[in-house]
Amino acid sequence: IVLPGLAFKIAGPSVVLAFFLAWVVVLPAALSKAEMATAMPEAGGTYLYIDRAMGPLMGPIAGFGVWFSLVFKASFALVGLSAYLDYFIPHPERPVAAALAILIIGLNLLGVRQTARFQMAFVTGVILVLVAFVAFGMPHIEPSSFEPFMPGGIKGLLSATAVVFVSYAGVTKVASIAEEVRHPGRNIPMGMLVSIGFMILLYPAIVAVIVGVSPATELATTETPMTLAVEQFSGTLGVAMIAGVAVIALLSMTNAGIIASSRYPFAMARNSLAPPPFAAIGKRSGGPIVGIAIPGVVLLALVMFVPLIELAKLASAFQLLVFALINLALIAFREAHLDWYEPQFKSPLYPVSQVFGISAALLLMTQMGTIPLVGAVLFVITGVVWYRLFGQSRAVKESA
Repeated sequence: IVLPGLAFKIAGPSVVLAFFLAWVVVLPAALSKAEMATAMPEAGGTYLYIDRAMGPLMGPIAGFGVWFSLVFKASFALVGLSAYLDYFIPHPERPVAAALAILIIGLNLLGVRQTARFQMAFVTGVILVLVAFVAFGMPHIEPSSFEPFMPGGIKGLLSATAVVFVSYAGVTKVASIAEEVRHPGRNIPMGMLVSIGFMILLYPAIVAVIVGVSPATELATTETPMTLAVEQFSGTLGVAMIAGVAVIALLSMTNAGIIASSRYPFAMARNSLAPPPFAAIGKRSGGPIVGIAIPGVVLLALVMFVPLIELAKLASAFQLLVFALINLALIAFREAHLDWYEPQFKSPLYPVSQVFGISAALLLMTQMGTIPLVGAVLFVITGVVWYRLFGQSRAVKESA
C-alpha cells in the first residue's frame, strides 16, 4: 500500500520483480518455521526456536530482533496511514501519526482481546478490495509504462527487494501463537503455505497495476501509490474507497504488530531471559503491559523523527537477520538428531532451501545502506550484552 512508490524510486518498473524475489527469500524461512512450529507448538515462535536451537545467548538477539522489527513495521504503517488519511482531512503527517500511535497503544493496554477481534474483519475486507483493485485496474495497464524495465540495474533490483521484504513478514506470525492453534501439525503449515501462496499472486499483481497505470514521475515521489493509481481509471468514489481501505489496512497492520510484538518479551521472561515484569499480564487487558508499553515509547520516537524509507529498511533488515537465524536454527535441530524433535511437517529440499535462505537474506542486507546495517549490528551487540548482564546466570543452557 505504501512500499510500491518507495521501491519504484529505487528500481523503476522492476519493482514488480522485486516483490517476487522477496517472496522467494521468505519461502525457506516460512518452511523452516512451519516445521519447528509442529515440533514445538508453544508461544514464542521465532525466539523459542532460535533459543532452543543455538542456546540462550542467541535467544535475546532473536527476541529483541523480532520485537523491534515489529515496532519498526508498525511505525512505518502509522506514517503511511497518516499519509492516506490526508486525503480526507489535511493534517501535519508526523504529529497525527504520533497521536494515532498513542491511541492504538492505549487501546491495547486496555484490552488486547478486544483489539484482536477486529483483525479478522479488517483483513478480510482489505483483501476483497485489493482483489477488486487488480480486477478493475488490469485492463487499463499501459505496456509502455514498463520500459525501461530495470533502470537501476541488478543493484537497484536487489535494493528494492530488500526494502519490500517486510511486506511478507506477517506470513509466519501464526507460529508465535502455536500453542493456541488446534491441530498445529496440520493447521500451522497449511496456514503459512496458503498465505504465502496467495501473496505471490496478489502482491505482484497489485504492483503491476500501480506501475502500469501511474505516471512514473509522480509514482516515484508519492507515499500513497494506490490512490495515485486508482485516480487514473476511477472516479472520486473509487479514490475515496481505496484511501479508506488503505487507512484500515495500515491500522490493522499497526495493531497486529503491537499485539504480536508483546508476546516475545513475555516468552523471554518465561525463559528467565527478561525480568519477571515482562511476563506480567494485565488483569483487565489480558496482555503483557510492559511488553506493550516499552515498544510503544520507541514507536512514538520513530514516527516523529525517522524518514519513511528508513523505517521500511530497518523493519526489513531486522526481518532478514531473524529469517537467516530461523533457517540456521532448523539446520541445528536436524543435525542434532534429538529424540524429542519430531515435527509433523518437514521442510522440503533440506538443507538446500535453508542454505539459500541464509545466503539470500545476508546478501539483501548488504543492499540497504548504512543505517539498517548499523541498526542490525547494534541489536546483536545489545542482545549479547543483555545476556551477559542478565540472562547468563538464569537461563536454561540446553540447546540443540
